[in-house]
Amino acid sequence: MKRLLVGTLLLVAAVSQAAGQEWARRMFEETEHDFGAVPRGSKQEYAFRFKNLYKEHVHVADVHSHCGCTTPWIEKDTLATHETGEVRVRFNTKSFLGARGATITVTIDEPVFAEVQLQVRGFIRSDVVFTPGTVDFGSVTAGEQGSAELKVAYEGSHDWEIVDVRSANLFLEVELDEMARRGGQVGYRMLVHLKPGAPAGLLQDQLAIVTNEAGSEILLLPVEGQVTSPLTVSPASLFLGAMKPGETVQKRLVVRGSKPFRILKVECDDSRCTFGEVVGEPKSLHFVNLAFAAGGEAGEISNAIRIRTDLGSGLSGECAIRGTVQASP
Repeated sequence: MKRLLVGTLLLVAAVSQAAGQEWARRMFEETEHDFGAVPRGSKQEYAFRFKNLYKEHVHVADVHSHCGCTTPWIEKDTLATHETGEVRVRFNTKSFLGARGATITVTIDEPVFAEVQLQVRGFIRSDVVFTPGTVDFGSVTAGEQGSAELKVAYEGSHDWEIVDVRSANLFLEVELDEMARRGGQVGYRMLVHLKPGAPAGLLQDQLAIVTNEAGSEILLLPVEGQVTSPLTVSPASLFLGAMKPGETVQKRLVVRGSKPFRILKVECDDSRCTFGEVVGEPKSLHFVNLAFAAGGEAGEISNAIRIRTDLGSGLSGECAIRGTVQASP
């Protein structure tokens, strides 16, 4: 009887532990990633996204890899309910070659203990080298063109050839020139352009390098950069607070440009919002004073201020305004 009781307790513990792993795994959008075939020395990273689906805070105590071919890390280890996070994994293409795979263990200690295993794999080519290992545009002002140059070196078959370079990003354009071909060595110069119409924000993409090799004809190369707006309005969202009927609130907006500019007009569809005179001379930094007169009508305030400038084709900046006019007592 005693032996049977111990067995039952162990079974209950095993079921409980399995359930614990499952609640944690459900937070992850995916638990596997294949880097594919990548050039030696190229920058290869991937983010496993997860979301706290529960009321309790979730705390990640540790992330580690069972293979030196990958380096994992997490930037935010505590998530409140409905917050999202990322476990990032770097594929160490400078130190390893050939087919590689790793298990990343994510250890959670709150609200209860659980572990989640993430699987990554890929093939690091020893015969193809990209220098540098990523297309990095750095910081590019929206409306302007960005460019990045890199070299491709191959050693192997004398007839190896890059036949195409593809991307789902319509703002990327590639110029490819063959610079050398002797014996089994082939060299290319690749010039990648970011077209002026690229939207502002973080750029994270990739190029698919298509070769004439059968079975392993596609190489993936990461593309990154930051497209910055030539005009920013701060704050981007302005809270006027809870106003009494007849009350007037005064605020100031800061408008910055990548180069000197003129403010042509400041407008808002809400007639209760008025603006001070703006300086007509071109400057990189302007201040816009505004006054909001609540009047006697109660209700929510939700509108936008538009600031037209002479940058580009009359580039405009916006600031959302929110607040409440309280009812009369």
